Amino acid sequence: MTKRRLASSGFVAALLVARVSGAQSEFVAQPDSPQWLKDRQYNEGAGVRTGDLELHPGIAGEMGYDSNWFLRTDKSGGYVNGPPIAPIVPALEFRVTPSLYLSTIGPQRRQDDLVAEPPSVAFRAGVNATYREFVGLANNNGPANDISQQRNIGGAADARLDILPQKPLGASLYASYARIIQPNVGAADPNLSFNRDDVTAGGEIITQPGSGTLDWRFGYRFRDSIFEEQEGQPFDNITNEGYTRGRWRFRPRTALIYDATLGFVTYVNGAQALSTMGLVNSTPVRARIGLNGLVTDRFAVTGMVGWGASFYDTSTLKAAPQYDSVIGQAELKWFLSASPGIAAASDVGLALSSIAVGYTRDFQNSYIGNYYGLDRGYLRFSYFFAGRALVTLEGGVGAVEYPNILWGDGVLRQSAFTDTRVDATLFSEYRLTNALGINATLRYTANYSNVAISTVETGPPQPFAMSWNRFEAFLGLRYFL
Repeated sequence: MTKRRLASSGFVAALLVARVSGAQSEFVAQPDSPQWLKDRQYNEGAGVRTGDLELHPGIAGEMGYDSNWFLRTDKSGGYVNGPPIAPIVPALEFRVTPSLYLSTIGPQRRQDDLVAEPPSVAFRAGVNATYREFVGLANNNGPANDISQQRNIGGAADARLDILPQKPLGASLYASYARIIQPNVGAADPNLSFNRDDVTAGGEIITQPGSGTLDWRFGYRFRDSIFEEQEGQPFDNITNEGYTRGRWRFRPRTALIYDATLGFVTYVNGAQALSTMGLVNSTPVRARIGLNGLVTDRFAVTGMVGWGASFYDTSTLKAAPQYDSVIGQAELKWFLSASPGIAAASDVGLALSSIAVGYTRDFQNSYIGNYYGLDRGYLRFSYFFAGRALVTLEGGVGAVEYPNILWGDGVLRQSAFTDTRVDATLFSEYRLTNALGINATLRYTANYSNVAISTVETGPPQPFAMSWNRFEAFLGLRYFL
């Protein structure tokens, strides 16, 4: 029991960096995957047309430095995830990333056809993989901390089918798969890793009557998170989620928007999840309403506010804390170049250079304490000049708020606390040709905390320090079509 709790606690802190600081991406990708995988505009080139399909193959190689792959603390004092037992292991890292995306031909190529009518069916799919190789830069107490054993392959695949797009009544089907590489923070043994496979599938009905002033979506999504090693099996979970999203354009470039979700989170091995980490099933509910649109040709505003509640199963864990509070989002965006003629805020081109400042408030299911609340402010800058030079910069600071954390028998494990999460990513690429680019990535992430969580309920204390910081720097060459 002690071993399981120790490993699980280490994993939890490592996983949270991805869930808190990672930006949402159009393609399925690992949280710390190469930056261009997270945005179609940067990932793809002109493409190759074969009949009614566009193909976008690509391959990239990078070399760089990772200061703390295991997300360990630099604090000393007997922590299970710190020196001298588990020291920070800096390393050189080499990454190779092939990718392939295909889709039905886009609007620009359709304009060259004699018939430019949108197709009755639109399809898009993609696959990518990243191989990582590590070379340790320090003697870290023998094979127990040998980072070279962390070599692995992560990747993702996704597909989407749109039926009768831009018609008054249509539908969509989608599916995705991602293999997330996640080491154990306290031990470098790859057999104790927390690598997982996320499988997602869903569909939605889309209605946009008349001229499309009103559009509404009703959908269902299924997600299965499967941990590959025995240590992670208590965390296996399934989520069933129903959702709806609506938009009413009352001006050409401004719309009222609404979204709501009802989810059912179920731990497959419920008894293990409860006894190991005090985790129970839940029925999270969210609803938001707001405004989204271009105020001028350069200035856009997004504002949403609503309510979220977690509804954790108190019949299984009587004193399970609950999230029940305001959620929302606010963003102001300034485009460096004017964009006249845009019909809707969602149609603003991804390539347009912009500066945005924003704030989000929400809660997320967690493998420690069942959930955490997050208040995060961010600043985002994107500059794409003449199709050659690309610079993106995003930084954020967030308050990660944990409730009282309980053991499976209801005993208090850790009183409620708040950590400070900091993240910053700078990505730049210069395109030597339309299909060849040199890029560089700098990323800093850190969790500032004075809290050390107990990893065993009884016996000698084995505290796990929640604080850590990590710096990454990569230089790469990418070929893409």
